[in-house]
Amino acid sequence: MESYSGNPIVPVPWNKGRLVGQKAPLKLKEIWAIRIRLQLAGKVRDLALFNLAIDSKLRGCDLVSLRVCDITQGKSIFPRAVVMQRKTHRPVQFEITEQTRQSVASWIEKAHLAADQCLFPSRVAKSPHLSTRQYARIVAAWVGSIGLDDASYGTHTMWRTKATLIYRRTKNLRAVQLLLGHTKLESTVGYLGIEVDDALEIAEQTEI
Repeated sequence: MESYSGNPIVPVPWNKGRLVGQKAPLKLKEIWAIRIRLQLAGKVRDLALFNLAIDSKLRGCDLVSLRVCDITQGKSIFPRAVVMQRKTHRPVQFEITEQTRQSVASWIEKAHLAADQCLFPSRVAKSPHLSTRQYARIVAAWVGSIGLDDASYGTHTMWRTKATLIYRRTKNLRAVQLLLGHTKLESTVGYLGIEVDDALEIAEQTEI
């Protein structure tokens, strides 16, 4: 009988050498660094996508599937919009700031988009809009352009950034919970990546 004297094969964990878990939100100076680079490069679509991603606080799947009519009426862009989230099947409302409205309007005009079209069409014929994978590559290019490690950032970065900035400025967990459309405080805590005890203390202090 043959005997096996070689070293046993040890499976390599799928996440070896990778950063997993929460992706870091962008700081204010990083937001402006990316925004200015996109403006100088004349990347009209990317600037609109970036600004809307920050403002809307939407998951990637909800952001890329937006239609023009979701945020516009005629040639006017709503200062506030309501979108039904795919994951939670709950509506979420978000503000669209003036600079975002301007960048989105420029993109719609340049791309000659009709009201019933996807706001960010895919260049792949079979897909009506950007895929989440395409969006992830775009985000990686954005953060890489200002010298950040794209392994530490991703589409969840765009999802978390504005809410995190609001929380850091106000410490008002309840306000962030409402903005995100979360039914449970625990969801907001996980979203922001803060400690549960800290969150409960803040919630008690800001309770009306």
